Formats: sequence, C-alpha cells, structure tokens
Amino acid sequence: MRTVVYPGSFDPLTNGHLDVIARAARLFDRVIVAVAQNGEKQPLFTPEERCTLVRGATRRLRNVETRIFDGLLVDYVRGCDAQAVIRGLRAVSDFEFEFQMALMNRKLDERVETIFMMPKDTYTFLSSRLVKEIARLGGDVRDFVPGNVRVALRKRLKE
Repeated sequence: MRTVVYPGSFDPLTNGHLDVIARAARLFDRVIVAVAQNGEKQPLFTPEERCTLVRGATRRLRNVETRIFDGLLVDYVRGCDAQAVIRGLRAVSDFEFEFQMALMNRKLDERVETIFMMPKDTYTFLSSRLVKEIARLGGDVRDFVPGNVRVALRKRLKE
C-alpha cells in the first residue's frame, strides 16, 4: 500500500489544502493528513478541532485519514509506514524553505521522499493566515475554505 503524509497546521484548512489532498488521494492508496501541534504558534483552533474540520471536508475521500502529530516528521512518517511526504508549493517564495526542509528530512532518513505539489492556480494566493484575517475583519471567505470551515470560523470569531 502506497502511503503519503501531508503535514501542516491547517489552521484553518483552505481550499488550496483540500485541492492538494484530493489530488494526492488519486495518486496514493492512503493519504494521512497530519495536523501538526506547534508550540510556537497561537492557533485559532485546537488540534482536535482542526482534525474534525479536515475530516468533515474530506469525508468523501475514502482513502484519506486525519491524525494529530507532534515531533519529528521523519519519525512520524516511518511510524505510519509511509513512503513519502507531500508538501504544497503556492509560490516561488515557498520553495526555498520547503527545499531546505526536504533536504534535512532526507538527511535524517533517506528513505523518506518529499513530493512537491502545486495547488490549482486559483488557490496559489491562498494562505490560512490570510483567510483568518479576512474572517476576523468580517469578510466573506466562502471561496477560500470548505463550508464546514467557514461555519467554524464564523462561530469561533464571534466568541
């Protein structure tokens, strides 16, 4: 079984993330969306809430599962019996950081491959940070996130 891990904070999941997940699901037997816990960031949603949002948005993709992960990515990938990591690239500015991470992961475990995927061109400008900012300012994010995420954003920002 060919398994790939798609790690990220997904705070919140965007349509760009969803596009990458759907395309990875066509290429691999199993896609694990690994929701990262990052102590350095102040997320809007808890890891459990982010997993629930990803699960809701990907429920029709039978070979996609969502899990929380913490620690070293290569250790997590090995523990999942995965062969590769998917990383999304929106723009050239993403490439330098992602390239460094891929090389470091390869140095830590040469069996873990990194595959870069670009979202559809209509999502290349999209980021979770921008979506949160638009939502905080009362803007309409319906074109940028799945419906369940839009509802969760609205509810969270009214609290």
